[in-house]
Amino acid sequence: MNSYRIALNFEDGVTRFVDCGANEKVLDAAFRNRINLPMDCSDGVCGTCKCRAESGTYDMGDDYIDEALTGDEAAEGLVLTCQMVPQSDCVIAVPVPSTACKTGTSKFGAKVEAVTPFGDAAYELALDVKDAPVFLPGQYVNIGVPGSEQHRSYSFSSASGAGRMTFLIKNVPGGLMSSWLAAAAPGADLEMTGPLGSFYLRAVTRPLLFLAGGTGLAPFLSMLEELARQGTSQPVHMIYGVTRDQDLVQVERLQDYALRVPGFTFTTCVADPATTHERQGYVTQHMPAQALHNGNVDVYLCGPPPMVDAVQKHFKTEGITPASFHYEKFTANQPAA
Repeated sequence: MNSYRIALNFEDGVTRFVDCGANEKVLDAAFRNRINLPMDCSDGVCGTCKCRAESGTYDMGDDYIDEALTGDEAAEGLVLTCQMVPQSDCVIAVPVPSTACKTGTSKFGAKVEAVTPFGDAAYELALDVKDAPVFLPGQYVNIGVPGSEQHRSYSFSSASGAGRMTFLIKNVPGGLMSSWLAAAAPGADLEMTGPLGSFYLRAVTRPLLFLAGGTGLAPFLSMLEELARQGTSQPVHMIYGVTRDQDLVQVERLQDYALRVPGFTFTTCVADPATTHERQGYVTQHMPAQALHNGNVDVYLCGPPPMVDAVQKHFKTEGITPASFHYEKFTANQPAA
């Protein structure tokens, strides 16, 4: 392989991808792509270029001094980009905003392929993209709403780099994007900015627990597609909770992933006391102890703020401290004025 794909995820959620040669240092690859990562000496002496490797394998060599990067820091995944030579695709968290590195978000266009309504609960928006963007599973883009100067943010529910992108979008009565989707015709043009977000699938080294609330299911569909592609030896359990029976959508996709992803299981629940669903209540009421693996679990949560707060309170009350806890809160946009 002549090069590796490096995802640089900045403090403000902007992600830029660069190709790094097999024997090239990350700092040099970034500069070659006009991304000015933090640096001073570039010789492994000052530590200014220190970042965190979220995933991937790499060689740090031995040309840096301990004051720049201690053994404990290296063991925790910290790296010096001026010395780091990737040996695989990597994800690197950069502890400064993208603007500080003289870079920013990418813009691209797409055409509407189809809009599929799920009753009054949600829409699936499918887009054709000529130059498919690369993103980290779980990230989102800002989509400009035609006929307005506003945008809305939606997580990908499809695989990274696919020419057909999909999004699961909550149907907000009178909402700006919902109103446009209700009348959208195939072939309509949309402009997007991204990818964005620090909610994305990290390297899978322990069991996973996915908690999805409503259309917060979207990023998990992208993550599951990635797991189906790369495979995993770790168990993955999802709890998918909604407010009403009709809000429970795309369950058939989860059933398909249960066949394609070894070790993947899921349960669904509905909060409405009048539900006819077999499990009534919230995700915290249907969280089996075995899915928490005595805390040796990486938890990912995407849902409305009350759900995020409730899960955090539940963990604290039960004395549960997951190995890692990644979450993204979202709020449905209000109706257009």
